[in-house]
Amino acid sequence: MDMNYPSQAEEFRGEVVAFLSAHLPRDWHGTGALTEAEVHAFTDSWREVLYENHLLALSWPKEYGGSGRSWLDQVVLAEEFAKVGVPTGGPNDGFGIQMVGNTILRWGTPEQKAHFLPRILSGADRWCQGYSEPNAGSDLANLGTKAVRDGDEWVINGQKIWTSAGHLANWIFTLVRTDPDVPKHKGITFLLVPMGQPGVEVRPIRMISGDSEFNEVFFTDARTDISNVVGEVGAGWTVAMTLLGYERGEAAATLAIRFRTELDRLIELARETGANKDPLFRQRIAWCYSRVEVMRYLGLRTLSTLLAGNEPGPESSIAKLYWSEYHRVVTELAVDILGAKALSPTGRRPSSAFRTDDPGAPNSSNSWDMTFLNARAGTIYAGTSQVQRNILGEMVLGLPKEPRSDGGPWSKIPQSVK
Repeated sequence: MDMNYPSQAEEFRGEVVAFLSAHLPRDWHGTGALTEAEVHAFTDSWREVLYENHLLALSWPKEYGGSGRSWLDQVVLAEEFAKVGVPTGGPNDGFGIQMVGNTILRWGTPEQKAHFLPRILSGADRWCQGYSEPNAGSDLANLGTKAVRDGDEWVINGQKIWTSAGHLANWIFTLVRTDPDVPKHKGITFLLVPMGQPGVEVRPIRMISGDSEFNEVFFTDARTDISNVVGEVGAGWTVAMTLLGYERGEAAATLAIRFRTELDRLIELARETGANKDPLFRQRIAWCYSRVEVMRYLGLRTLSTLLAGNEPGPESSIAKLYWSEYHRVVTELAVDILGAKALSPTGRRPSSAFRTDDPGAPNSSNSWDMTFLNARAGTIYAGTSQVQRNILGEMVLGLPKEPRSDGGPWSKIPQSVK
């Protein structure tokens, strides 16, 4: 198997390197060399530079603000950006570009594409995800937030939880129940809802790290236009699975780059503390190295699917399961290397709880502790590890489905099951 990139991708790599040289200061050492406040200011200004140079959504058609490039070019850009320690977008772009943007490209009407996609890239619309509910987390299809048609609008009532970056968003893509009298997977609709209205309330959730990047979102007679249905009314589950495929699949092609950068920092931490001379620590570090390499090959397999013009399918759960379980182990290793220092963290904190520490930052107990505290959440959000295993067993390996006690119309499901 030839793992080298084709010449066209390497030519684009040269363009990316030239772009970075032209737009970054000569003394640039990565976002980790900035204070937390400076990171946020830099990210906002850097995103504007990326937008002006059509580097935010490389694979999108030019008519919507993209560059019409291949998925491989997107990976090349991520590789070069990781080397110099700059982000590939803003804090809500994972939801706006990677998730709902790609989903609108697949399922949206021409009018929806023409309206929303340019606004996603310009930053006029910042998105968050309204999927999980207090009684519908791992079993997403049990969601109870309802929408009722009222003339040319949908009226929405209910609650969503664990809404990442919801406090920064002005739009939310959400799943709502529009027909309670059919089986629970059938009566769901995918809606786009503006958040800047009296019927939408966002409440922060304080995490163990002290941050509040998760939120609860409450809908009380909130409204959205009937034109903001993506796909068909009642067919939202299919649209939602497309979005989850992009969330897990596209990330698979680039996450290994980020985790390799983090592993390099861990190896440096081992050298600084002398843990690299301990055979047990060396063995655990070698295990991590092998897993990151496997992750890279999984990403290349996903990339091959995208380059062939296919959407990420249920097999994308392999990557989600793999990276989330790995990240829990590698951050536990970091805490073990730190030893007693991990009990009294000092130094620079990462600027976001949702990613590994900022590139270029010095190793500190605070940065590793915060990453460690959030790593376990990775085995829960975007589908728990148990859910990923069920998807792989049933939809990829063809194993029998588990018996269920909640068949039939959603409205007839006992409250104890809901």
